[in-house]
Amino acid sequence: MQADSRPDRPAYEEGNVMVRGREEGAEQPESVVDALRRLIVSGELSSHSALSESALAQSFGVSRTPIREALKRLQTEGLVEIRPRVGTFIREPSNREVVELFDVKEMLEGLAARLLAVRGRVLERDQLEENVARSREAVAASEHAKYAELVHEFHNLIIQGSDNIKLAEHYRALMNQLAYHRIVVRTVSNAGRLSSSLEEHERVLARIMDKDRFGAEAAMRDHVRAAAREAVLR
Repeated sequence: MQADSRPDRPAYEEGNVMVRGREEGAEQPESVVDALRRLIVSGELSSHSALSESALAQSFGVSRTPIREALKRLQTEGLVEIRPRVGTFIREPSNREVVELFDVKEMLEGLAARLLAVRGRVLERDQLEENVARSREAVAASEHAKYAELVHEFHNLIIQGSDNIKLAEHYRALMNQLAYHRIVVRTVSNAGRLSSSLEEHERVLARIMDKDRFGAEAAMRDHVRAAAREAVLR
């Protein structure tokens, strides 16, 4: 079956799954949830935007029921706000919520860095070295968007390298509530943040490579606190 290329039926890519029109599996609520979540967290759907059930249903080629179920799920995750008789809106965390979420992020990522440091030479360590090398190139070329993607990869590798399933589950839920990618895209454009963020990543990596578990945790927590200071809305 050929993909529908009409401009009023946009495609949304979720991982390796393309959701477009009425492709197989599109009626599954979970597929809609994942796609909508990615669009919100990535910033492809702008903050405070109103979300029309009928428009989303048409875009995804599904009925309004899975859209409604997806929006209810995303409301429990803190990504949207459903106002009865008014509409559904993408939710932007308040300054206080950002601060509190970063407090939790600091604890989780500090623990993850400590756990990774004691694991020895595992795949994630090699991948972190490659990530930091590519990050240096991005910073040298002032490629803000590319660096933002590498930041996302760096933090995910730390969590993955901790080899702690429960920690990873809590981290994913936290990142969705924080809409972290949107924050990174905004803050790496702040004066001096690109180079200072890279230096912080390098310190975390150095402590992990030295198997310095307490140093790795401290460096990671310092990095998250620095990111939090940049993230608080001005």
